[in-house]
Amino acid sequence: MMIVKVPGINGLGKTKGCRDAGREIIRELDSLCTNEKGEDISEKKKKAGMEEIHVNNENIQEQEKLIFENSFNLFSENNKIIFLGGDHSISYSIGKAFFEYCKNEKKEPVLIVFDAHADCMSEMEEPTHEEWLRALIEKGFPSENVLLIGNRNVDKQELEFLNSKQIKRIKMEDLENNLEEVVDVITEFGFGKDKEVYVSIDIDVIDPVFAPATGHKEVGGLTSSKLLYIISRLTKLKNLKGVDIVEINPEKDFENLTVKLGSKILSEFL
Repeated sequence: MMIVKVPGINGLGKTKGCRDAGREIIRELDSLCTNEKGEDISEKKKKAGMEEIHVNNENIQEQEKLIFENSFNLFSENNKIIFLGGDHSISYSIGKAFFEYCKNEKKEPVLIVFDAHADCMSEMEEPTHEEWLRALIEKGFPSENVLLIGNRNVDKQELEFLNSKQIKRIKMEDLENNLEEVVDVITEFGFGKDKEVYVSIDIDVIDPVFAPATGHKEVGGLTSSKLLYIISRLTKLKNLKGVDIVEINPEKDFENLTVKLGSKILSEFL
């Protein structure tokens, strides 16, 4: 198990504070005694390795290269890695590394994304947090193995892309009305002896009442307790290879609520 800080940002100037999230989440982890399962956090933290991918936010090409190369090595050397962003642009380079790792190991890559947005705007040369997923799919990641959860503000061009690629989506309405059944669907999507699973969590999937410290707030999101429940089910997947937690901006927080939630999420995956 490895916890890796990735202070990468490419959010069109809107996500600068996110580079400090990893440090703050780990600091807050020290105040947690147990996770939702009642397990001792301090013991689990001691067993986890800690690293940071040191990036230069002023050189996006170099940043992407460093994140990709380091992530590929981490996937090759560890049974599970938790990446702490940074904004959602880091998931492009990590996702590419995950895809390459799976090809090398002859495994089927599965990507489960929790996000208020689809992040499938028109691809730029260096994908930002607004089109990282589209870029990843355009580079070859199998769209049939992508599951989007919690989208509630999707642009017209994004919707056209999602439909053209037949990307599976679970809407907030489904989560609110049939949580148990939907979580069964989510875990079933990742289940399989030849599959490896990567989970990406944009904190804006949570309603901003519970997680105010993010750049693009969207009302009508998940409660923190529901997300923690879903995560508790996902942690039972034996083929869960990687996780990222992104888009937490400590500069915008209120009474440290969002950073605390980030630490709670991290604690569930330990």
